[in-house]
Amino acid sequence: MRLRLLSASVLAALAAAPVAWAGEGMWVPQQLPEIAGPLKQAGLKLSPGQLADLTGDPMGAVVALGGCTASFVSPNGLVVTNHHCAYGAIQLNSTAEKNLIRDGFNAPTTADELSAGPNARVYVLDEITDVTAEARAAIASAGKDALARTRALEAFEKKLIADCEAEAGFRCRLYSFSGGNTWRLFKNLEIKDVRLAYAPPGSVGKYGGDIDNWMWPRHTGDFAFYRAYVGKDGKPAAFSPDNVPYQPKHWLKIADKPLGAGDFVMVAGYPGSTNRYALAAEFDHTAQTVYPDTIRHYQNLIGMIEEAGRKDPDIQVKYASNMAGWNNYAKNYAGQLEGFKRIDAAGQKHAEEAAVLAWLKGQGTKGREALKAHATLMQLLEQNKATRSRDYTLAMFNGTGVVGAATQLYRLSLEKAKPDAEREPGFQQRDLPTIEGAMKQLERRYVPAMDRQLQAYWLNEYIKLPANQRVPAVDQWLGGSDAAAVERALDRLASTRLGSTEERLKWLQADRAAFESSDDPAIQYAVSVMPTLLKLEQERKIRAGENLAARPVFLQALADYKKSQGRFVYPDANLSLRITFGNVMGYEPKDGVAYTPFTTLEGLVAKDTGEEPFDSPKALLDAVAAKRYGGLEDPRVGSVPVNFLSDLDITGGNSGSPVLDAEGKLVGLAFDGNWESVSSNWVFDPKMTRMIAVDQRYMRWVMQEVFPAPQLLQELNVAN
Repeated sequence: MRLRLLSASVLAALAAAPVAWAGEGMWVPQQLPEIAGPLKQAGLKLSPGQLADLTGDPMGAVVALGGCTASFVSPNGLVVTNHHCAYGAIQLNSTAEKNLIRDGFNAPTTADELSAGPNARVYVLDEITDVTAEARAAIASAGKDALARTRALEAFEKKLIADCEAEAGFRCRLYSFSGGNTWRLFKNLEIKDVRLAYAPPGSVGKYGGDIDNWMWPRHTGDFAFYRAYVGKDGKPAAFSPDNVPYQPKHWLKIADKPLGAGDFVMVAGYPGSTNRYALAAEFDHTAQTVYPDTIRHYQNLIGMIEEAGRKDPDIQVKYASNMAGWNNYAKNYAGQLEGFKRIDAAGQKHAEEAAVLAWLKGQGTKGREALKAHATLMQLLEQNKATRSRDYTLAMFNGTGVVGAATQLYRLSLEKAKPDAEREPGFQQRDLPTIEGAMKQLERRYVPAMDRQLQAYWLNEYIKLPANQRVPAVDQWLGGSDAAAVERALDRLASTRLGSTEERLKWLQADRAAFESSDDPAIQYAVSVMPTLLKLEQERKIRAGENLAARPVFLQALADYKKSQGRFVYPDANLSLRITFGNVMGYEPKDGVAYTPFTTLEGLVAKDTGEEPFDSPKALLDAVAAKRYGGLEDPRVGSVPVNFLSDLDITGGNSGSPVLDAEGKLVGLAFDGNWESVSSNWVFDPKMTRMIAVDQRYMRWVMQEVFPAPQLLQELNVAN
């Protein structure tokens, strides 16, 4: 089944089905018929059938960036997303002397726009195909051999994608839903020339910094603009001065009606990952071990780079993107842990799972199969727990600058010796531009002295591991188990030549023999540990094969149980297109405290201290003092709205998603959730979960009064 336009008759027949409600739910497009009634009840003025046309207006304007969401907002390829989604591109084009992170960027003409980097992408959805039957058949063909099961799925996926990408310019991806009960192939136009057109100064785009992150009230101008370019023939092409702006079939129009409390809003985007159907024991492991350990490591890394950055502005700029990510995750995980306690998430998870298991005992053969699947998943969890510290530490060390480059380049040489269809996913011919882009970009995110500190951190963590988690190949390479051995290893790695972009690009073409005869210490490390890494990878694939057999069975049983209780099930987020909807509203975080849904310019100024991260530009402070609202004020709040709350259900990956009003027009951009909502990745809390968005009126006000971009306002058709 190819999904471009869902059947209008199906929509009409199911429009009144009482299975969904505003707020909770990351709905897949295939569920649009089931939420048609609630959409209307919440205030949607468009026909639900119009939303079902995923390549029409407005859904056809929504695009993926590969980790964030964005949307076309002009016929000339202009794309709007969050400032933090464009942060990597802003950082990539920054130096200590010309710091766009601090100063912002505004291209007066398209000729002045800057490349967002060789790996920047805009993915435009072309079609979705249901391939569940074929995927299940491929998995079943492997029988009871778990490793063969994983390999059969990989072979099926590679063949499916190769056929899908036979037409140049497309990028395809197979998505698993509900643990493997459903499989869908997404086909996207892959735009490879993406350029930075506008980003406000960091004191606007990241106002409040990590202090305000996940907090309300919020006053952040988290927006930026890209432009998508293609070849003169209209087809995707790598960056070239000869390329021309892409002409999208659809683009969003800026809302012409002021958004207010209670109004309908919806988001279409690409949320990354939720775990609402995970086992209670998986939740326990995450809450008790994974999150606390990750927070500790990230805080240590942040402290190291902050200290080094104070002495070296080059480190401050080059590691800004890493820092933003670590800060975000550390605070998010801390918020989740706090939320778990507040709502007794563990109690809820265990109580529900106990009820499901009790129910299954009365469901005959299907119940017994589901109980057996649950037992298998519990065994797999114990296997993962046994080696988690080892696997995490090794992965993080192997991901540091030159070590990461050496490991990836050597693995590429091994894979290139195979026919393309037999290569490991991530190392096929289709992946070579991305690998090359990573090698080119490294120089903008690498300082040898800082890389050594990161290597030292992870090697010192490695030697703390218990003996049963140590890796003989790594021990042999280290030549010892103490700090002195670590220092000797670091001294050896310091003489690598892979810090040079020219050197890394040279190794892209090298064969296995060249790597194995190299005297470069980073390459020698990669060669010495690769057999072990391949062995560990095979062990993970065996566990994945067991999971492929057990997870769908248990999750289908869980869905059946929920339906027996009159509840509806939507799949966990997996970076595929989802729709969520609800209404603008505040919330009451604790007794005696009530948050209103809008913040204003005056609230922003009241928060200003003149010091980072509350250091607004003088132009902003002067404009607010003069009440120069530019016609964008809302009398209901007495000023220009800055950020707003709604009860929508989002998570990471939704960043940059367009927030649409009842008529499908752009009213803002999703960029965050409130502190009380982050635990909803595991257990949804309707009372406290709120989405934070930047209001389009504030975006326009900044572009009028603070960091003027009259050319873009004209293009958006909202000039003064």
